Amino acid sequence: MNDKRSKTRHTVSEQRGSRTDRDYLDRVTDDEIAEAVARDPDAVPVGLDWSDAVLVVPPKKQAISIRVDEDVLDYFKQQGAGYQRRINAVLRSYMRQMRTPKKRRKRA
Repeated sequence: MNDKRSKTRHTVSEQRGSRTDRDYLDRVTDDEIAEAVARDPDAVPVGLDWSDAVLVVPPKKQAISIRVDEDVLDYFKQQGAGYQRRINAVLRSYMRQMRTPKKRRKRA
């Protein structure tokens, strides 16, 4: 049985209420885009050399349950999205510091 009903596909940006002016994009020429990029002081050159790029695979994460003080958690959450990643970064920094042998200070 063939389903003859039409289906509409929406991009993620359309589903989230994109502010993209699609009519403008339909009528702008490549030359106009190039001119606008040339005038943009924040534009970054596109011709990057990726031949020496190194693929970095992030370490596998493990979901755990951990108890922390409420004010500590609130502090990280107040910094915005990615608070779990920042907590992980702090723990990693501590781990590296503890693994590094301490240098002895010379006495004067």
